[in-house]
Formats: sequence, C-alpha cells, structure tokens
Amino acid sequence: VQLQASGGGLVQAGGSLRLSCAASGSISSSESMNWHRQAPGKQRELVASITNSGSTNYADSVKGRFTISRDNAKNTVYLQMNSLKPEDTGVYYCNGRYVTIWGQAYDYWGQGTLVTVSS
Repeated sequence: VQLQASGGGLVQAGGSLRLSCAASGSISSSESMNWHRQAPGKQRELVASITNSGSTNYADSVKGRFTISRDNAKNTVYLQMNSLKPEDTGVYYCNGRYVTIWGQAYDYWGQGTLVTVSS
C-alpha cells in the first residue's frame, strides 16, 4: 500500500487546513489509519487515529480542533485542522496499520506534508 499525503501549506494562526492521504490500496481492510507529526527538533508524535470501525482518538493537544475522517470508497483519509496554532507546525505523515489474520502488523507510511503556522 502506498500513501500520498497532501494539503499542507502556510497558514496564519487561527486558520484551517485539510490534509488528505490517498492510498493506492484499500483502507477499509486496515486496522487503523493515523496522522502523525514531527515538529522541528522533536520526535514524531501521533496526532489522530481512526479505526476500521470508525472510532477516533486524538492527542490532547489537538482535541476539539482537529477531526480525522475516512472515505473508504475513495481510499482516502482526511485531517481537518481548525484553530491552528504555531505549535502545530511540523511535517504531517499519514500511516496505515494493517494486521494479517495471523496477527502480524504492517505499517505503511506516506511521504509527509509540511504544515507551517505563522503567529
């Protein structure tokens, strides 16, 4: 599965962006689809995830501002980011986790898209 992230850019604080992650294969068979980010000089962190059943989970720092969603028909995952803050700046990566019937997990990663929030 290849993942292609897009939608990043430069935005002022308080603005919005919507990131997209298009998969070359089916995302409906994934266990979860996730967005991570890596700020300059910091470790990559999980921002939001959505399971195959539609359950979502968010990092405390983005709760109430970010929304993750998936369109299985389009094999695309979205991250709607509102009320952006300068600390949201970073490279955002989409990730798909697939688990085989034998319980072996595989992670696929997109190339990342840069989000820059100016103050």
